[in-house]
Amino acid sequence: MNMNRSSISLGRILGIPIGVDYSWFLIFALLTWSLATSYFPAEFTNWSITQYWIVGAITVILMFGSVLLHELGHSFVALRYKIPVRSITLFIFGGVAQIGAEPPSAVSEFWIALAGPVVSFALAGIFGLLQAVVGTLAPLLAIAKYLAYINGALGLFNLIPGFPLDGGRVFRAILWGSTNNFRKATLIAGNVGRFIAYLFILWGVWQIFTGNFGNGLWIAFIGWFLESAASSQIQQQTIHDLLAGHHVADAMRHEYASICADCTLDQLINKHILGSGQRSLVVTQDDQVVGLLTLHNIKTIPSSAWLTTTAAQVMIPAEKMISIRPEAELMDALGEMDRDGVNQLPVMLGNQIQGVLGRDDVINFLRTMSEIRRR
Repeated sequence: MNMNRSSISLGRILGIPIGVDYSWFLIFALLTWSLATSYFPAEFTNWSITQYWIVGAITVILMFGSVLLHELGHSFVALRYKIPVRSITLFIFGGVAQIGAEPPSAVSEFWIALAGPVVSFALAGIFGLLQAVVGTLAPLLAIAKYLAYINGALGLFNLIPGFPLDGGRVFRAILWGSTNNFRKATLIAGNVGRFIAYLFILWGVWQIFTGNFGNGLWIAFIGWFLESAASSQIQQQTIHDLLAGHHVADAMRHEYASICADCTLDQLINKHILGSGQRSLVVTQDDQVVGLLTLHNIKTIPSSAWLTTTAAQVMIPAEKMISIRPEAELMDALGEMDRDGVNQLPVMLGNQIQGVLGRDDVINFLRTMSEIRRR
């Protein structure tokens, strides 16, 4: 999988793409500055300014290495349950592992969620033991002491039962196991998560008004982030409820734009894209589908070459084309789009195209279903 455009790829671990979001560099600079100018000078005196900054930078890098191990803990257990992991990204709030599917059972949800805090507590113990080993080496002691503290704090923070924190997922797993109702467990855990997020926001605001502006702002910001994430999970469950039992055939477009393989990009842009706003075009030859051409494919070609470049040269060939069957579940179709980073799928029955399903088609279908339910 390609990493998001807002992140830098660091390679793969366990086959999982690892990336760093650009927001990470902001938190790296802020934390390094805080450690170098405040925390370490208060804890360890008589160091040079350069030493404070070097130790601060190394500590922050190792801290995010610990966050990466925390997310790898989740990912390792998910892979053991045959659940794909799309990527792990480090960003301003720490890290996030993109799990490719919902856990198949309450037990798997429980262990996947718990794996991260277990790794953090294990790292806290390891760094705690290292303090005795490096006792007389002040820089190493400073790093080990801080990392023991921060990993313990990370483990405890993630066990707060506010969905989608790890503790919230453990809470959902317990609810799911006791009620045997995933939907109910998700909604309860999501709303509890929102309540806890609002407590964070109120706590942050109170800190701001009592003079602790920096910490208060950060706590309120975390609360806002958690509330957004919990609301997103509730919204996702609502979408799942609306789409449940509905199939691709219910939402797909039977009318689609078809172009010949030897059409130039200049011709099809003027006729189909600028003229009708099409974002994907089915490429045919002798009445057979030979590929799919998307706006993304066209954008990879310089405009100076549009007069001489044909659809066949740019299209996704039929053998590599990702398609879906009309009887597939709509939720599965959305998941397929997310996994492959596409906005539309050709709907195929054997070798015959039946239509096209785009995200906008699913949104229109959702809007219709929502209006029908309200009435």
